[in-house]
Amino acid sequence: MKSTFENWLAPMSILLLGFLSALLLPAPSPGPQFTARMMSLFHFSDLNQFYTFVLCLWFLLLGTIEFFVLRFLWRRFGKI
Repeated sequence: MKSTFENWLAPMSILLLGFLSALLLPAPSPGPQFTARMMSLFHFSDLNQFYTFVLCLWFLLLGTIEFFVLRFLWRRFGKI
């Protein structure tokens, strides 16, 4: 049976990797038409809410990609 720490290790590592990569990689900047369309779709009141949403998604996406890449490399090449 897995310990509680092992159950939390994957989400914590995804968030940590996302945080580190969000500091290094700039978030995508959508155009004005796309921004206006998304603001009306999600009912944001101002542009800051939209960019907070974009940065959170960017943060989680990068962390998840890095986690799975590192997990693949660890499983593939870590076993000697």
